[in-house]
Amino acid sequence: MNSGGGGGGGSGQYSAAGLGRIQPIQYICADCAATNEIKPREPIRCKDCGHRIMYKKRTRQMLHFLAR
Repeated sequence: MNSGGGGGGGSGQYSAAGLGRIQPIQYICADCAATNEIKPREPIRCKDCGHRIMYKKRTRQMLHFLAR
């Protein structure tokens, strides 16, 4: 069973078309509030101020959960 994420845990790193492209994920710096796009395996660091605490930007997609 190959999940293909390598620890991604379903974080949406692959495109919807299933082509296997890795898309950068947007993060917000905790210090200067700048928006940064960080790819997997890239160090977590703000490109403006160098701060290392980043917040993941919320998704705009509708989330649907199934209740049991």
